[in-house]
Amino acid sequence: MTVRVRRELGFDADPADVWAFISDPAKRAGAISVVDEYELTGDRTATWHVSLPVPVIRSTIAVETEEVRKDPPEYVEFVGKSRAFRVTGEHTVSETEEGRARLANEFVVDGRVPGVESFFERKFGDELDNLDAALRRDLGIE
Repeated sequence: MTVRVRRELGFDADPADVWAFISDPAKRAGAISVVDEYELTGDRTATWHVSLPVPVIRSTIAVETEEVRKDPPEYVEFVGKSRAFRVTGEHTVSETEEGRARLANEFVVDGRVPGVESFFERKFGDELDNLDAALRRDLGIE
């Protein structure tokens, strides 16, 4: 089973400021509650150490992430691979007619162990709320 989640977020901010946040792999990782820690391993790569409350997973999982496409100042896509799941994240920044910033997010998770998809199916909304809150804090518009 594959879990796919899409959500658009709006900010009374300059799209360039939203891009500065979402194009930064450390800020993206820091906004996700199940990422215990992360390390930048290259210009477009990082390792996320993820803790999932799934019965068959007893420790953190190393998720090797890579930005596979980056089109400044509007689009970034990353892929994360681990023994438990594969995740793809896409973020598109645009400007509304009112001059506000819009951030379109899409995540796809393919689980490889029992319980991973159901966890993400239940919790993805919360994780997008975390991303929204982290971005608002970064922009100073809490």
